[in-house]
Amino acid sequence: MNNLIKYELRQIIESVRSYVELENYTGGAVVIKKDDSQDQSKGALLKEVRTEVFACSACPLHKTKTNFVFGAGSPDAELMFIGEAPGYDEDQRGEPFVGRAGQLLTKIIEAMGYKRSDVYIANVLKCRPPDNRSPLPSEVLSCHGYLGRQVQIIRPKAICLLGKFAASAILKTDSTISQIRGKFYDYNGIKTMPTFHPAYLLRNPDDKKIVWQDMKKIMAYLKE
Repeated sequence: MNNLIKYELRQIIESVRSYVELENYTGGAVVIKKDDSQDQSKGALLKEVRTEVFACSACPLHKTKTNFVFGAGSPDAELMFIGEAPGYDEDQRGEPFVGRAGQLLTKIIEAMGYKRSDVYIANVLKCRPPDNRSPLPSEVLSCHGYLGRQVQIIRPKAICLLGKFAASAILKTDSTISQIRGKFYDYNGIKTMPTFHPAYLLRNPDDKKIVWQDMKKIMAYLKE
């Protein structure tokens, strides 16, 4: 059994129960609320959401985290990356994707012709789950409104979902990441493509070429 199959089997086992329970919690896709503050700048609107996140106690994760990890990048980004949840390094620094996986993501972003400050990076969860376990449905439910508002405010031209869990939470699918990667889907009117998580690529570097194929499709779409 190769590494990719083993990885996806683990992901399926961890995510199926969460996916089913999340469906029961939400009854369907994440709903983005209408924004009534169009006179405010995107940066100001994001700061408002950030303030709400930093005061959040909707789930127990706020008690165990070191720092909230809201998101980082340009409010005017045409490309947004969404991952699963903060890890140890992100929890310590309060910034998304700053560990080894984040360093690889930075290289991917730069290879696409961007800087990290040009794009926007966020996670489904704003707090680190203990021991980096998979997020619980109740935790996703508590956080999904914040992410939805980030997407609504930034309104990127394209979104890249990093890994199985982000794809499941955003696209409401229980398909494996191999089945859905490299294809565009619609998320609230935004072209959205899932691909492998950088953490997976650290363990399986031969699959970097697969992710690069996906990035080239995103680049081509952004140039249209």
